[in-house]
Amino acid sequence: MKIKLLFTTFMVFSFGFLFSANYSRNLSHYPPSNEVALAGNAFITYSPAGAPEVITSNGLANWVNPNTIISTYLKVSNAGTLTLSLKARVPSGSSTAKITVNGVSQTITMTGSTYTEYPVGDFTVSTPGYVKIDLQGVTKTGGYFGDASHFIFSGSATTGTNIFSNDTSYYYWARRGPSCHLGYVIPTTNNVSYYYNEVTVPVGEDKVGSYFMANGFQQGYFGMQVNSSTERRILFSVWSPFPTDDPNNIPEDHKITLNCKGTNVITGQFGNEGSGGQSYLQYNWQAGVTYKFLVKGEPDGTGKTDYTAWFFAPESGTWKIIASWKRPYTDTYLKGFYSFVENFTPNSGYMGRRAEYGNQWIKTQQGQWMPINQAKFTADATYTANQRIDAYGGTINNKFYLKNGGFFNETIPLNTILTTATPTQSPDINPADLPGCQTLSVSDIENPNTIQISPNPATNFIKVSGLKDNTYKYKIFGTDGRMIMNGETNGSEISLGQLIKGNYILCLFSKNNEMKGNFKFTKN
Repeated sequence: MKIKLLFTTFMVFSFGFLFSANYSRNLSHYPPSNEVALAGNAFITYSPAGAPEVITSNGLANWVNPNTIISTYLKVSNAGTLTLSLKARVPSGSSTAKITVNGVSQTITMTGSTYTEYPVGDFTVSTPGYVKIDLQGVTKTGGYFGDASHFIFSGSATTGTNIFSNDTSYYYWARRGPSCHLGYVIPTTNNVSYYYNEVTVPVGEDKVGSYFMANGFQQGYFGMQVNSSTERRILFSVWSPFPTDDPNNIPEDHKITLNCKGTNVITGQFGNEGSGGQSYLQYNWQAGVTYKFLVKGEPDGTGKTDYTAWFFAPESGTWKIIASWKRPYTDTYLKGFYSFVENFTPNSGYMGRRAEYGNQWIKTQQGQWMPINQAKFTADATYTANQRIDAYGGTINNKFYLKNGGFFNETIPLNTILTTATPTQSPDINPADLPGCQTLSVSDIENPNTIQISPNPATNFIKVSGLKDNTYKYKIFGTDGRMIMNGETNGSEISLGQLIKGNYILCLFSKNNEMKGNFKFTKN
């Protein structure tokens, strides 16, 4: 099963080119195996504050700042010569651009409003593996350097099998990077009520967009995220038994219901890849610190199962309850134990991340703690489709670890069984001493159906109706993921004067920066 993040701040939609018009991808005369689309393989790896460059579904757009660096990644099969050309256009005037590989730079001159292949030259690749191709504007006589869509490659370094994202349906996932997983081998066939894990993210590996999932099971998952430079979360979610990506389609009798939640925990629904109940605690967890996760799953005797999650923060020295959810049409104990590491922000996909998982235990229905010391390494469809393969698992210091992103070359065969020394000291946890819930609630996140955007399509402004509170923060994103506008609204008009025609995503937040919903709209 491909494990993807089941909630995001927003999804990237393919609505076409946002900032440049009249683009026609007429590249049928190039073998697809020799053209690397920036749309699925490039990142803005450096940009000054306020620089507008973006990677869209058609490649590089808004290319105006000479200090911005756009990096494209290609995994070559051999050492040898890498010959490159750049597919680009310059709607007005002429431009020069610099292409750098392994510290060697070459410059090209571009002119003309139709897409043209500009030969760059030859570069030496000393070892097989991922190659980073940096693109940077140098001079321009027009308003911007141009639009770039592809690098075309050849040469002795590329005569074997080369790896890059060449399937448009994978571009979004390839820029996020492959997720990787540990499927734990459980040492019993008895019913399991509790599942314990310890997670450490090494210093420097906590990149924005990372989800370090600790306690996964057949019906849900529990872990910690880096949501932004200022926000981190402890997240616990349970899927509904009704198969849908839209939580609004779930029949009442199939909905996940909240038994109770912990103090300051936000609860609501999630969708997009399965649907269900979601709960999270905004908590500033730190890299280099070991955190403990505990999940309980037991049938309630009425054909439903209760799932409860606790989080231990060494900063406070206490267990915190996150939430307890009831799943209908489910009569089972915990099964299908796993962990994963993934990135849920495409713009952060070029950065690496890593987590270590240690001292795993399960507790049977009969009350016996049993250690876990084996896990199978797997990866998602982005990896198995050879769109991108920088994902890896191993063991270190009697812990399992997972890493992905960063375009490293280390590999391990899928389905490899990893083994650590068997843990010897079971968790010192008395279930009777675990905290219960402080607050009863059904949901803190507004049902998106009660919030409406009008008019849609819009010309000069939009208004937001159906808000619970007086004032909300908002952010407007382009379909490529770049924030374009932000501000506050109490239901009054939001001017769209600075937006060009196209499709956008409006994200609403409370004054405490809690996500309240995201909505697609069109400006005519």
